[in-house]
Amino acid sequence: MNNTRRFDTKRRDSQLKVAIVHDWLPLVGGAERVLEQLLEIYPQADIFTLFDFVSRNDAPFLANKNVTTSFLQKFPKVKKYYRNLLPLFPYAIEQFDLRHYDLILSSSSAVANGVITSPDQLHVCYCHSPMRYAWDLQAHYLKHTGLSSGVRSVFIRYVLHKLRIWDVVSSNRVDSFIANSHYIAERIKKTYRRESTVINPPVNISRFQLQTEKEEFYFAASRQVPYKRIDLIVEAFKHMPDKKLIVLGDGPEHKKIKALASPNVQILGYQPDAVMVDYMRRAKAFIFAAQEDFGILPVEAQACGTPVIAYGRGGARETVLDKRTGLLFDEQTVPSLLSAIERFERLQEKFNSSDIRRHAMSFSNDRFRADIKHHIDYQLNERERTKFRPKALDGVENIPNQPR
Repeated sequence: MNNTRRFDTKRRDSQLKVAIVHDWLPLVGGAERVLEQLLEIYPQADIFTLFDFVSRNDAPFLANKNVTTSFLQKFPKVKKYYRNLLPLFPYAIEQFDLRHYDLILSSSSAVANGVITSPDQLHVCYCHSPMRYAWDLQAHYLKHTGLSSGVRSVFIRYVLHKLRIWDVVSSNRVDSFIANSHYIAERIKKTYRRESTVINPPVNISRFQLQTEKEEFYFAASRQVPYKRIDLIVEAFKHMPDKKLIVLGDGPEHKKIKALASPNVQILGYQPDAVMVDYMRRAKAFIFAAQEDFGILPVEAQACGTPVIAYGRGGARETVLDKRTGLLFDEQTVPSLLSAIERFERLQEKFNSSDIRRHAMSFSNDRFRADIKHHIDYQLNERERTKFRPKALDGVENIPNQPR
């Protein structure tokens, strides 16, 4: 008997009870753009997150959505110190009651993939990265937070040790991993010993208009945290007083970066989205010095037809085509970046803005939704198909009855 059945996916989707588990909601960044597109696919989904601080004006896609936060949200003035509660994150994420959902989608770069589910639920994790600060970026994190030595260092190292153990154990709760880049797929394999499907994050290409005429300034924008290496970019322009750099963004490193700036560097701090897009369109090149898991900003710059000068590790190797849509530099050092900018100055006439935008189109919202939907439909269909398969007896599958 053929146990394969045809599934009405539209009818099934409308009946699916879906939970989306997101690490936290402090602001609208790349991970929140993924959440927005997941809600486009499953508008009926409920959201579970450790913290929710984001304004609905900044995140209209969350308006009228059912968002459940953890008990940590109730701590007094928690918005100021929520990152310090890291040791409690695994416990908090495990307290969500997801019993009544058929499909659990976790959007995780920390602990969201660790929610507890049952065998009859499908858990698909869209992994932005295994916890960076607990794994291969631990030394970098400790150095840039001043915790490389001392009593506090011993404590935080122990916390990260326990987090790594929990992270590996909880990864087994995921039925299917999706990685946001081939780089992250390798990190998932190294960390969890799990295979994953690569689906790049969504970029709202329609927000960006092609501009072929560029002006005489370079542009950088980012949250100003240590691993983004905005300090490296600002430092490099000290050695090029004839070249102009404009920097947008805010964060813990803002004062340090502002103090580093030479007269040819403008540090503008946080700006509205429209201002950032305007600078991105007009810049002769966008500079990106971080080792990112994927890196949406370089794709957004390319959507404007703006070439990108990027550190050639991590996701940038997959989003920036060297010598076609930008240039890659080999080391996170001032000399390496200076060399890349000098090469760009010689080659800039060879970059075609229309070709650069065409490349960015391959990372659109539409493509992301289609790929995610295809992956989840396949996983659901496989579960339905195997649900009707007769179980094996004594380790042998589907043996016909033998005559006595």
